[in-house]
Amino acid sequence: MFLWLSRIGTLGAVWIAISIVLAIVWRRPWIVVPAIVGVLGADVAANIGKLFIHRHRPFEHQIGPSVRTHSFPSGHSASAFAGAVILAHYVPRLRGAFYALAFLIAFSRLYNGVHYPTDVLAGALLGTAIALLLLAAIRRGSLRGRPRG
Repeated sequence: MFLWLSRIGTLGAVWIAISIVLAIVWRRPWIVVPAIVGVLGADVAANIGKLFIHRHRPFEHQIGPSVRTHSFPSGHSASAFAGAVILAHYVPRLRGAFYALAFLIAFSRLYNGVHYPTDVLAGALLGTAIALLLLAAIRRGSLRGRPRG
């Protein structure tokens, strides 16, 4: 199960898919763009962080395919929490499910042995911060986006 959670969390794929489904089913097309920008922005920010912080991964007990990049911060955790914060903003009644999925994706990185707890925590904080900044920019009108409805 945790390998599957890591796979669907890659590049925020699950969050983009959820936003597309919500856009179609609930006729809320404005959800898709912030979700894509948020999760991919969080992943890019995490990858930039890895360029500056060369922390090796905990390979002693790794489950699944070998990962050769640095570990701090966790890109999966960053994109998961960015996706959860953005979708929770637009669909507040599903907030609990979104945060639970983000937590499970982040935990899967620990369980699979590819991150340390601080990697995951830093990624979650980074993703949350990026999502909140994006939503604030949308609210200010700096970026186009439809408010909650």
